[in-house]
Parts: sequence; structure tokens; C-alpha cells
Amino acid sequence: MKRDWKEIGRGDMRAQWAGIYATMNSKGTIVMNKAAYERMDSPAAFLLLYDSANNTIGLKPTGASMRNAYPANRSGRHGGRKVSAYRLLTECGLHIEKTVEFPDAEIDLDGILVLNLRTAKVSNRALNHPKRWKPDQ
Repeated sequence: MKRDWKEIGRGDMRAQWAGIYATMNSKGTIVMNKAAYERMDSPAAFLLLYDSANNTIGLKPTGASMRNAYPANRSGRHGGRKVSAYRLLTECGLHIEKTVEFPDAEIDLDGILVLNLRTAKVSNRALNHPKRWKPDQ
């Protein structure tokens, strides 16, 4: 039997980091992975947007010198970025108890990273963090 093999390229990025990944903690810090940041053309800053009717957060790429721009600071060793958005929590009356991740985070046609708070779930990584570990009593 003759086989018709097709070689599958590996790519430069590990599969687990190839998709869009974003989280938000109780202090309002939004963290995104390198793939999400690069798909938005690696902006220096973001405008924070909030849609109360749909309970959705948006991060719109912009220049660092623009009015109301929140800088995109480095996060971790792998090229991810973080945006300090505590003002979003206070002004919009949002309460985030534990770090949540956005499984359906997407970049819309306008280049805005859309984070839906309705479908956000508590991050397994946050739940399993050593600071939360409690020994058996």
C-alpha cells in the first residue's frame, strides 16, 4: 500500500500559546499572551473600552502618546503584555474576586481585543497557585 504522507510544520510557537489567551485579576491587571499582542500589531498602548449592556471589556490598540492610553508593559519571559486597568473596575463598578480567564477572547474586525465577562471563568492556574494551597487539617 502506497502512503501519501503530508508533513506538518512545527511553527515557531508552542501550540498551547498559539491561541489568544487573556486574564484579569482582582487588581484590574489584564494580561495577554504574546500571540494576542502580536495579532494586534504589537501596540505601545491600549484604550480601555467597556460595554455595560453586554458586560464586555475591549482593548483597542493605540499610540502611547494618545489621550487616555494605557501602556502595554512587559509581562513574563515569553513576550506577553499587561495593562493596569484598576480604574476600569472602580468606574464601572466591576468586582473580580479571583483571577479570571476569558476562554472566548477574540480580536474583532476593528482590531479590538474583546473580553466577555459573562463567559469568564476562574483560572485553574490561579486556583492551583501555591499561595492558595492549604494542607489537610
